[in-house]
Amino acid sequence: MTTTTTPSPTPTDLQDERLRADTGVGGAIRAGIDRIRGGDLGFLPVIAGLAIIWTIFQVLNPYFLSSGNLTNLLMESAPVGVIALGIVFVLLVGEIDLSVGSVSGLAAAIMAINFIDNRWPLPLAIAAAVGIAVVIGFAYGFIYNRIGVPSFVITLAGLLGFLGLQLFVLGPKGTINLPFDSPLVYFGQLAFVPQWLAYAFIALAAAAVLIGGILRARIRRNAGLSAPALSLILIRAGLLAVLLAFAVWYLYQARGVGWMVVFFVALVLFANYALTRTSWGRSLFAVGGNREAARRSGIRITAIYTSAFIACTTLAAVGGLLAAGRLASAAQSSGGGDVNLNAIAAAVIGGTSLFGGRGSAFAALLGILVIQSISSGLTLLNLDSSIRYMVTGAVVLIAVALDAVARRSRSSHGRA
Repeated sequence: MTTTTTPSPTPTDLQDERLRADTGVGGAIRAGIDRIRGGDLGFLPVIAGLAIIWTIFQVLNPYFLSSGNLTNLLMESAPVGVIALGIVFVLLVGEIDLSVGSVSGLAAAIMAINFIDNRWPLPLAIAAAVGIAVVIGFAYGFIYNRIGVPSFVITLAGLLGFLGLQLFVLGPKGTINLPFDSPLVYFGQLAFVPQWLAYAFIALAAAAVLIGGILRARIRRNAGLSAPALSLILIRAGLLAVLLAFAVWYLYQARGVGWMVVFFVALVLFANYALTRTSWGRSLFAVGGNREAARRSGIRITAIYTSAFIACTTLAAVGGLLAAGRLASAAQSSGGGDVNLNAIAAAVIGGTSLFGGRGSAFAALLGILVIQSISSGLTLLNLDSSIRYMVTGAVVLIAVALDAVARRSRSSHGRA
């Protein structure tokens, strides 16, 4: 008696014989090369840029890649990185918020005045500061939707107005110091994750990638579509675990990983889930890609714009509170200087398109690493801050130029 095996049916999305069937590890590499040729660069430019920046500064100063400097670099990146994460939301809908620095400084001032002078409990002082930021974001959305004032003008007015309000709240004292034994200062300066717990987080992340990949592949196969092989999913999860484990081991040669950095990464992961797995996130991309098409498909675009502004100002306030904890004070200079520029530049350098409709929550994480690496490297070389502005400006210009070229390439390949 002979047994016959029924060949598995060709997936629906590969039944067209003109399509190339990319399977296995080699197929994944070929598909990646095709995406790059088609203008879908992903995170490749920013990762390559980060590698170049780290190599140059390490050659010029051997202390740059030391575990101690990398720990400080990550801790300094978290507050502005949270603000940059909010910028990603408004850029996705094709708008801009120029007032995130002023909102972050105002939130820090409100928290400090209520916590120190009015002796409110710290959670209540933080809630009041974040609540004000939510109201500001709602007001931005209302003015944009109902009156039609461009976001550039609204938030430029907000930059000046909330800077003045910050100075008014702080009064003649100008600076309010936070006690070093307060939970916020401890969180911003001294709270570090135990090493065993850091490795546990890595195991959870690798397991999430593995289980999520298997479930998504099963869903695609059940729907009759092509799916990545199990070997490819295992390689992805294994590489992630090895890279993160090495990074954690190296950082713990000094102080390790701060809880503030973990908080920032957790916000990025939550934002990525909201953008890619919820109808609200998909609506942000749709409105940013084509507002009229989104409106005709039934998306409430006014609500989407308002929610994007609220998300941006809320995260600006959270970043301002983290910065206050990091500096143990709220001052007239909080949120000033180059906070606005660095937050917007980080989102753009990380790959968020200024044209709307394209970007990722991970853009804030990668972009702020580039910005902070430039700042840290030039500081170690004892170079003037004018050099930092010029180098950062050049990097932003290159990032926007790459986005424009990639957009043109995607359009020519029918992927725009």
